[in-house]
Amino acid sequence: MANNKKNQEPEVNVGEALSKTEKFFTTYRNHIVYGAIGVIAVIAVALLYHNFVTLPKQQEAMAQTFTAEQYFRNGDFEKALDGDGNALGFNQIISDYGTKSGEAVYFYAGVCNLQLGNFSEAISNLKKYNGKDEIIAARALACIGDAYAAQNDLASAVNNYKAAAAKADNLLAAGYLLKAGIISEELGKPAEALAFYKEIQEKYSNSPEGYEINKYISRIENAK
Repeated sequence: MANNKKNQEPEVNVGEALSKTEKFFTTYRNHIVYGAIGVIAVIAVALLYHNFVTLPKQQEAMAQTFTAEQYFRNGDFEKALDGDGNALGFNQIISDYGTKSGEAVYFYAGVCNLQLGNFSEAISNLKKYNGKDEIIAARALACIGDAYAAQNDLASAVNNYKAAAAKADNLLAAGYLLKAGIISEELGKPAEALAFYKEIQEKYSNSPEGYEINKYISRIENAK
């Protein structure tokens, strides 16, 4: 019996507990109420800003990109980048709206600069692309590689092609690996080039690059 008493839960005085709770609330009621009002006010301001500032700004930004994207698709990279005197180009859209117009504007601007020979600007734009689309993200890395290659920074070009292939991990990766291999050969690194070519052979044999990769492999192996 003694053991049972020791193991019993202590009795809770409900009335006393409620009394303490009421006393706490009475003492700190103003703090609690004003704190709750403050939180509600912050949420209300955030919602108002989102509905009346952010959303209209986003819609306006997306509308501005329409013409620039049309020029981009038609291969008119200069007008896509700088506008046509009426519609804004990607440079001004980025300046005025930033990512409100979507992450893709940095990719578009980067490709335009790459096509126009503005390689430093292309690298700067493409590095700012932070979209979730892995295919575009991989393409952005490959374009950075192209820009570095055009500037004769071949080591940086190879690193970006490798990163692009790792990001893509699909048949498109074969093209990036082939570029990495060719430039590695130019750098006098045939073993690295061979590794890139064999990765194409093993993982992406069904790609266009995969159909012809044996000649690249044979060239290096026969040169040993």
